Amino acid sequence: MKVQPDSLAWKDAYKLLIGSVLPRPIAFVSSMDHSGRVNLAPFSFFTGICADPMMVCFAPMRKAGEGDKKDTLINIEETKEFVINIVGERIVEPMNECATPFAHGTDEFLEAGLTKVESACITPPRVKESDVQLECVLDQIVEFGDHEGAGSLVIGKVVMVHVRDELYEDGKINTKLLKPVGRLAGQEYTRATTDTFALERKTTAEGKS
Repeated sequence: MKVQPDSLAWKDAYKLLIGSVLPRPIAFVSSMDHSGRVNLAPFSFFTGICADPMMVCFAPMRKAGEGDKKDTLINIEETKEFVINIVGERIVEPMNECATPFAHGTDEFLEAGLTKVESACITPPRVKESDVQLECVLDQIVEFGDHEGAGSLVIGKVVMVHVRDELYEDGKINTKLLKPVGRLAGQEYTRATTDTFALERKTTAEGKS
């Protein structure tokens, strides 16, 4: 089977992509506009980039229809700040509530019953119920079109990490307590630590992997 993505309608290409790249961690992004209105939305095109400096990225797609930008992207363009709240099982239901296409200006914190907590270094609030929160300042946005199906890559520098005390052990996060959730295709999610296994990474004679 061979499929050329540019021969497909964007929705069909999207289904092929999300059915291939999985499971995907979820960036639950809180942002704020210049007027102080808060937005909270989940994105599953999300990953880390590097540790020094600590960089992360997520990719909001354009809205179906006219290809308008999503509120999260508009807010980050305005204020250059955002928080990525990591999604574990304890907040997966309210996270899903925030995926609803609410009207512009809606406070998703209130709609989902989540609690705003002040950030240490930036203005947008964090989600108190999230076990790990990454305060970020914008590094750059890379655009890939302005039509439906297109998207943007938002790259941020992490300036503060918040971890719930009981999850932090010897400089590491206890993933079994975090209970991270991954996004699959369609309406499906996965519990990332339900069935895990370990593989020892081999090294060369020089000790490098």
